[in-house]
Amino acid sequence: MQMYSESDVDTSTLLDRQITILGYGSQGRAHALNLKDSGFDVVVGLRRDGASWAKAEADGLKVMEPVDAVRGAAIVAFLTPDMVQKALYASVIDAIDEGAMLLFAHGFAVHFKQIEPRADLDVALIAPKGPGGLVRRQYEEGHGVPCLVAVHADVTGNALKMALAYASGIGGARAGVIETTFAEETETDLFGEQAVLCGGTTELIVAGFETLVEAGYQPEVAYYEVMHELKLIVDLLHEGGLRKMHKFISDTAAWGDLVSGPRVVDDRARAAMKSILAEIQDGTFARNWIAENEAGMPEFRKKMNADLEHPIEKVGADLRGRMDWLQE
Repeated sequence: MQMYSESDVDTSTLLDRQITILGYGSQGRAHALNLKDSGFDVVVGLRRDGASWAKAEADGLKVMEPVDAVRGAAIVAFLTPDMVQKALYASVIDAIDEGAMLLFAHGFAVHFKQIEPRADLDVALIAPKGPGGLVRRQYEEGHGVPCLVAVHADVTGNALKMALAYASGIGGARAGVIETTFAEETETDLFGEQAVLCGGTTELIVAGFETLVEAGYQPEVAYYEVMHELKLIVDLLHEGGLRKMHKFISDTAAWGDLVSGPRVVDDRARAAMKSILAEIQDGTFARNWIAENEAGMPEFRKKMNADLEHPIEKVGADLRGRMDWLQE
């Protein structure tokens, strides 16, 4: 493993050079503000009629239409959703200077060849291992979110140096930047989202809720048990791994973990995980997701509506409404 820290970074490589951020969502806003606060020259590329233009201006950032924003930039960071990047790239590529760097926070578009970068451009990735809100908040508190760095094309010979300077600018070098590849970042990220972090976790929660309610227990009690208390366990795992979790839960809970956990995540579940990973690696997931977008996302909307209309959502909304500390 190669990990870089602030002492390994030369930020002077980006001083007085323009960094263009395309997109102003979760990651885009965090990157732009952190880089600005780190003293870099930041321009945000947005559609003038889009909802984010006024927000970026109110945040004190220089805002231009994307094709104007990329002119003269040393780094052009594509921080829009994956499925938007292909069309965005096509609309701005002719205005990007020779020898500039294309930078991504996730490797999907490049790894699955939605974007095939111009041959004279450096191509790199800085992927924070956390959502944009956390990237911004940690930076403001003097900390940072760990990042991954990957170089897909190094035409100038300075791609890694430039990418690390960018990572430092958003605070990532404070926590450590691990070197990887576009393939490894993309495939592990998709797998984590599908099998564990999003897909696996939410299905486990809903299945637990349904099991308790179908057995006659109150939905509110079931919600507290399988949804609300999950944060307590995740916080322990985040702070100190399995060891800290086992230290702070009861012996009864620990015994139940050890004897019952493997019955839920059994050989069948592990086989499903391997199947999911294989579909990510061979491009099946990417092809299906691209096709779904091109069709107008009918299945996406159908499945999302079913998710949001599940009884756990109504019960949860009612209970969370009583927890004033959860309201922003």
